[in-house]
Amino acid sequence: MAWLFVYLLKNSSIGSSALIWLLPVVLPILALVCLWIAYIIGKKFLFVFQLAKFILIGAFFAIFDLLIFNLLMLWFGITDKGPKYLIFVGASFIIATSVKYIADKYWAFEKKEGSNAGAEFIGFFVVTLISGAIQIGIAALVSGSNPLLNMTVSAWANIGKISGIVIASAWNFIGYKFFVFKK
Repeated sequence: MAWLFVYLLKNSSIGSSALIWLLPVVLPILALVCLWIAYIIGKKFLFVFQLAKFILIGAFFAIFDLLIFNLLMLWFGITDKGPKYLIFVGASFIIATSVKYIADKYWAFEKKEGSNAGAEFIGFFVVTLISGAIQIGIAALVSGSNPLLNMTVSAWANIGKISGIVIASAWNFIGYKFFVFKK
């Protein structure tokens, strides 16, 4: 995850050389420490450990999602708002979320039994579709406004995407925990 983040930073105006070399060391250590703390708290409150694992999975797939999104923008030369931007937001979201299902099911929510897997995947897909609509809506709302702090259009497009990811992730945790992977 740190190396994917480094790739994104290198292709933005944010990345500094010190930050780029620190991330691959600091992020894994920070993730392990936070997971260990969540594990200890999770012995008393299960949802804390589930939430920590969900956040770690989500962070990885958010970076993966942003990587796909940026590759699409780079490949097609599109960095501004408009229909192609929204198609790229949706396409990167669908690709990342399709792979994320396995990690959420087996690691974050530890759902081992395979009974009615078809209905479970449909539930996951419905929650995810709603999440996708939330993400695209928030991204369109943010990217449709004027960039702040003299940001480039590309950086502002990423702020829109990240804002959508954060709000959609909250919806996903609630939907997955209480509807899709409930025990």
